[in-house]
Amino acid sequence: MTTTARPPETKAARRPDLDSLYSINADGSRNKIHPADVRGRFQRRKNLVWTVLFAIYVVLPWIRVNGHPAVLLDIVEREFWLFGASFNAQDFYLAFFLVAGVGFALFVVSALWGRVWCGYACPHTVFLEGFYRRIERLVEGNAVQRRRLQEMPWSAVKLRKRLTKWTLYLAFSAFLSHSFLSYFMGAEVVLAAVTGPPSDHPAAFTFVLVGTALIYGNFAWFREQMCIIICPYGRMQSALYDRDTINVVYDHVRGEPRGKLTSTKPIGDCIDCYRCVQVCPTGIDIRNGTQMECVGCANCVDACDDVMDRIGRPRGLIRYDSQNGVEGEPRRLLRPRVVAYAVLLLAGALAFAFAARQRAPFEAHVTRQQGDPWSVVDGRVRNPLLLHLVNKQPEALVFEVSGEPAPGVGFLLPFAEVPLEPFADRRIPFFVDHELGTWRPGATFGLSIRARGTDLARRVEAEILGPRPEETSR
Repeated sequence: MTTTARPPETKAARRPDLDSLYSINADGSRNKIHPADVRGRFQRRKNLVWTVLFAIYVVLPWIRVNGHPAVLLDIVEREFWLFGASFNAQDFYLAFFLVAGVGFALFVVSALWGRVWCGYACPHTVFLEGFYRRIERLVEGNAVQRRRLQEMPWSAVKLRKRLTKWTLYLAFSAFLSHSFLSYFMGAEVVLAAVTGPPSDHPAAFTFVLVGTALIYGNFAWFREQMCIIICPYGRMQSALYDRDTINVVYDHVRGEPRGKLTSTKPIGDCIDCYRCVQVCPTGIDIRNGTQMECVGCANCVDACDDVMDRIGRPRGLIRYDSQNGVEGEPRRLLRPRVVAYAVLLLAGALAFAFAARQRAPFEAHVTRQQGDPWSVVDGRVRNPLLLHLVNKQPEALVFEVSGEPAPGVGFLLPFAEVPLEPFADRRIPFFVDHELGTWRPGATFGLSIRARGTDLARRVEAEILGPRPEETSR
């Protein structure tokens, strides 16, 4: 990986405005980036992808599958819905396989196509480039006008434009925060909370306030620093890339040596116009090689293609290609790291599928009550126990509980039937006793639990405790 470099001093001296294209000044202070507008085939593709992803983000909480939200993560009630499947807190271990699968999928994608996720599908990119920068352009104009507005002293015009932009930012940030909350409360509940007083939903109101503030601060001020400083994904790229990884690259073989069109010396196709730098949202020069700050957005690709069209030279001086491709060497799609990541992804997917298939529709566990583990009552040894039942189904069930017959073993069950609401649980105390002097170490008993009207049934087994025969004879 190379680091972001500034243009040569002689170039900066001729073009002092280039300094505003870099996020870090020579003294270490931050420089706000104002990327120039660009049009092209990759911009059209990104706009389409962003529109679809944003629509999914907003609409998904409103979609219902089998009468329930398509996606709902109700942490308070510990109820989780995913496209018609219901889960509860006991199923949380499945999240490990899901998160691991997403991680390995990103590894495969990164090894093949670099940071295409960052440029096309990352929520930070979708919201910043697809909406916040558009609001900024609508209110303050193009890059030159925005830079001029930033440098001018405060005036009525500047105050009006900034207040308009900040108000629109705040409104859109609140909308994103409410939409995010819909995944945890349900869209209808959030809508009711919005139209009601904050005192009815104080936790949700606080969540929205904090969420709106964080979203606003990120997209109004922090921006590209999220990708450069905080996001760990960009820093992993050097470990995921190889010479066959497809990235946004500058063809140095074709482009060097750089020079103006009017130059009398032999030059490459790069005319040193700095258009690729002007449109970069993180303020780098792609001609310096693959850099950690590059998010693979292809702005520089469309900008350079436009310049090549204007001067009558072939497109592709900056393009999606691998290092081997640029240097004219064969490119490989399948290579050891891609195969390894794909195998891990497949293993995770199979593990998730197996675990989800083995998931119990209800839980039944036997534990011991507090106090003495056993006592002697009327010549029989009594074990006080608890039966913990958890209904993991989206409908109410009635569980029929019965003890399995065993020689000398008796059951004292307060309820033969236990009704449970969806996702509810209940602890039922009961007793198991046996004749004094007949207990042997390792003795067990069994309970049969069946959900009435279904084929859901489980058997639980636990150990019986008591005094040894020699102890009872004393």
